[in-house]
Amino acid sequence: MSHAPLWLTYGFTYLAAAVIAVPITRALGLGAIVGYLAAGMAIGPWGLALVSNVQDILHFAEFGVVLMLFLIGMELQPSRLWSMRRPIFGLGGAQMLTCTLLLGIGAWFWGLPWRVGLVAALGLALSSTAIALQILAERNLLQSEGGQHAFSILLFQDIAAIPILALLPLLGATGNALPGTGPALLTEILKTLSVVGVIILGGRLALRPVLRWVAQSKTPEIFTATSLFLVVGIAMLMVLVDLSMALGAFLAGVLLADSEYRSELETDIEPFKGLLLGLFFIAVGMSIDFGVLIASPLKMLALVVGFLSLKAVAIYLLARATGMPAQERPVFTLLLTQGGEFAFVVFQTATNFEALPSDIASMLIAAVTISMLLGPLLLVPLDRALQKHYARMSPPEEAAEDAIAEPQTAPVIIAGFGRYGQIVARVMLAQGIPATVLDHSVEMLEVAHTFGYRVYFGDATRVRLLRQAGAGQAKVLMIAVDTPQQSLKIAQIARKHFPHLQIVARARDISHWHALRDLGVTLVERELFESSLQSAATVLQCMGLEEYEADRTIERFRVHNKELAERLYPHHKDRERFIATAKQGRNQLVEQMAREREERLREKRAANDSRSPAQDSDTPAA
Repeated sequence: MSHAPLWLTYGFTYLAAAVIAVPITRALGLGAIVGYLAAGMAIGPWGLALVSNVQDILHFAEFGVVLMLFLIGMELQPSRLWSMRRPIFGLGGAQMLTCTLLLGIGAWFWGLPWRVGLVAALGLALSSTAIALQILAERNLLQSEGGQHAFSILLFQDIAAIPILALLPLLGATGNALPGTGPALLTEILKTLSVVGVIILGGRLALRPVLRWVAQSKTPEIFTATSLFLVVGIAMLMVLVDLSMALGAFLAGVLLADSEYRSELETDIEPFKGLLLGLFFIAVGMSIDFGVLIASPLKMLALVVGFLSLKAVAIYLLARATGMPAQERPVFTLLLTQGGEFAFVVFQTATNFEALPSDIASMLIAAVTISMLLGPLLLVPLDRALQKHYARMSPPEEAAEDAIAEPQTAPVIIAGFGRYGQIVARVMLAQGIPATVLDHSVEMLEVAHTFGYRVYFGDATRVRLLRQAGAGQAKVLMIAVDTPQQSLKIAQIARKHFPHLQIVARARDISHWHALRDLGVTLVERELFESSLQSAATVLQCMGLEEYEADRTIERFRVHNKELAERLYPHHKDRERFIATAKQGRNQLVEQMAREREERLREKRAANDSRSPAQDSDTPAA
C-alpha cells in the first residue's frame, strides 16, 4: 500500500484540527483564534507530534497576514491615509518609545547586558497585527476610536520593522561586517526608496490597465490568479530589500482603494486570507516550546507576567493621554499588550548576528507565543467584567434597556441610532409605530437615555441579536449605520437569514448604493442627496430665480438623477461603460435644461409683447 503525499497528509491534519477545535471554542465563547491556537498545540511537536517542520509552515502562513493588510489597505483611500499620518507616527512612535523604554529598564533589572536588553525590548514592544485586527474585525470595532488608534500603532510597527532589522547587525558581534556608513549604506537606502517608489508609481500607472485587460478576458479564475500574483509580487519586492511584506501589501491596497475593481479583488482574496490566517494561528500554536517552559517554569512565568504588565501600563497610560473613551481602553490595552509575530523574525535575526544568545532567544520566543495565546483567552473574562461594570454604573431601569433580555415584537427594527437613525426613529414614534433600535455605541446609548428613547446595546451584524430583536416577525429593517462595510454586512445577513424582511437602507454614496443593490436591496436612499438638492434650490433663488422655477428645476434634476442611477447600475463594474453612460446622461440633462430655459425666455418675451400694446393704449398722448 502506497503512502499518501506529505502535502496531502499535512493538509488533512490542519483541516481536521481546525474543523474540530474552532467550533468547540466558538461554542464556548472563546473565539476562533483560540481554537486555531489550541489546534496547533494539539498537533504540534509537544502534542500528538503530527507535524514537525513548524518554522516552514509558520513562514508560509505569514502570507495570511500579508493578504489581510492588503484587504485593509483597500478600505483606506490615499487621502484618508494621509489624514491619519499624525496618529500613525505620533501615536505609533509614542507606543514604541514608551514600551521599549520600560521593557529595556525591566531587562536591566533582570541583569541582561544593555545590547541584549535593547534587542529584547524592541522585539517585545511589537504587537500581533494578525490577532488584533482579526478581533477588531470580528467585533466591528475597526471604525471605533480605539480600533483606529490600534490600527495606527500596528501600521507604525510594520514601518518600524525597517530600522529595527537594520539595527540588529550593529548590536551583534558581526556588526562590523555590515555596511553601516558610506556608499554601501546610501546604496541600501536608495534601493529601499526605489522599491517603494515602484510600488506607488506602478500602483498608479500600471495596476488598473493590467486589471482592466485581465477583466476583459472574462475568465474569473485568471482574475483570481492575477489578484494573488499582485500580492505575491509585491511581497517578493519587499523581501528583496528586507522590508515588511505586510507594509508593501498595505501600500498596494491603499493605491487600489478607489479602483473600480476593488470589490472583485476583495471577493477573490478573502477566502485565501481566511484560510492562511487560520493556518498562521495553527502554526503559532505548534511553535510553543513547552520544553523551555518545563525547564524554567518560574522564569518563564516571571518573563510573561513582567513584559505583559509593563506593556499594559505603557499602553493604558497612552490611551488615557489621548482621551480615548474609558470603555474602549481595556480592550485596546489588551490587544496591543500581547507579543507579535514579527518578534519571531527579530529574535531569530538577532541570534544569527550574535546580538542575542540562543537560550535567551528561545525563552523570548516562547514568552511571545504564550502571550499570543493568552490575549484572546483574557478577552472573554474582560468582556464579562466590563459588562458588569457598566451595568452597575447605570440606573436599574436604564441597565435593563442596554441589553435585549427577551425577544422583541416591534414591526420595525432600526440598526444605528446616529443622526440618520434618530430621525427615522422620531417619525416612527410620532406615528405610534413601535420600533426596536440597535446600536453598539455606549455614547449613543447615553444620548438615547437622556432623551427617553429605548435603544438596545448590540451589534446588528450578529444573527443571534437580530433574531432576539424580533427580525423573525418584524416587517421592516432600517439600516442606518455609519460605515458602508457594516451596512453591507447587515444587509447580507438579513437577506440570508430573514428573507421576508423589507430592507430600507442608507447609502453613503453611489458606490455604496451599487453595493446594496448587488445584495438585492432596492429601497436605498443616498444620505446627502435630498439635503444637497434643497441647498441647490436655495442657491438658485439667491441667483435670481423665482421659487417655483427653482423648485421645478430641482424636481427635474431629481427625477433625471434617479433615472440615471438606474441606467448606470448594470454597468457599475465596467468602468468604461459606466463613464460613457454617465457622460451621456449629464449631456442630456444639460441640453434638456438649456431647451427649457430657452422656452421660458420665449414665453416671457411673448407675455411682455402681449402686454406692451395694452400699456401703450393706456398711455395718454403727448
